[in-house]
Amino acid sequence: MTTLTETRPNPLTAGQLPNVASWATLAGAALVGALIDSTALDGFDPGTTVFLGAVIYLPAIYLLSRSVEGRRRATDRLATNLVAGAFLLALLPLVSVLWASLSGGLPRFDATFFTWSMRNVIGDGGGALHAIYGTLFVTGIATLISVPIGLMTAVYLVEYGRGMLARGITFFVDVMTGIPSIVAGLFAYALMAIVFGPGTINGFSGSLALSVLMIPIVVRATEELLRIVPNELREASYALGVPKWRTIMSVVLPTSLSGIVSGVILAIARIIGETAPLMIAAGFTNSTNTNPFANPMMTLPVFVYDQYAHPGVERIFYNERAWAGALTLIVLVMVLNLIGRFIAKRFAPSAGR
Repeated sequence: MTTLTETRPNPLTAGQLPNVASWATLAGAALVGALIDSTALDGFDPGTTVFLGAVIYLPAIYLLSRSVEGRRRATDRLATNLVAGAFLLALLPLVSVLWASLSGGLPRFDATFFTWSMRNVIGDGGGALHAIYGTLFVTGIATLISVPIGLMTAVYLVEYGRGMLARGITFFVDVMTGIPSIVAGLFAYALMAIVFGPGTINGFSGSLALSVLMIPIVVRATEELLRIVPNELREASYALGVPKWRTIMSVVLPTSLSGIVSGVILAIARIIGETAPLMIAAGFTNSTNTNPFANPMMTLPVFVYDQYAHPGVERIFYNERAWAGALTLIVLVMVLNLIGRFIAKRFAPSAGR
């Protein structure tokens, strides 16, 4: 005989769609979208099928959920699906860039590409050793210039800045944040021409251009992180008789070090792919130059542009080198992010005793 406990519905699962319902509805919507795409439209296109499937799935799962779970739960499902769809839509360009870079760059992502320059190379062969050296030199010098200036500016704005001077610095930092990159290149070129004479093009000039773009990012990131350091830490240090400058060095900066490192890594990732200012300030060369203070210096973004915009007769070799250069830039940014995450995790303040 069936007992009352066996026939009574579970109050925790009553009025809820099973987990498989969403996937089944999604599969059915995708199938209907594929049928419409292949019959009503000209041929089968994956993008059109995905779009039609999404258009069919959203109202279908909303109506199904409303009939079983009620209007409130159905609206929640609809909002969740819309957010997930927006995320996937935003992810498409990234996936597309990664796929294009891998498919186009892997054929030349070899030892020759990393050990040879383009000196006396026409057509097949050659590599981007000179551009890799240039990128490391130019970006490294720009970082050495920008991080101390940006860090000290942020410390001044948070710990000392008051009155019109602080407001003026904040205003100009905001202006520099939106400055076009080519203006930074023109500024560096003009400055070097004034100091060293007309036509001065070298890696250091490119570093100056990149530092103009990097400094406001470092200032903004560091300033926000310093502001969220609890005042109780400062007051406890002052109560022990520690002077303000030492409190900043021993308490405030170490507390926010992990976030500052992340901000610096983001700033480096922002400038490492700049092309326009380096075309003006650092110039072009097919030879390896390890002296940033003399002669033009090629960088990876300019190398990619040069290979794609000025190909020879056999264009395929130039395109392969351009895609391999782009893939190298992506790998460099990924490595920088991994290093930043490691440093941030290593130096993050402990929450326990």
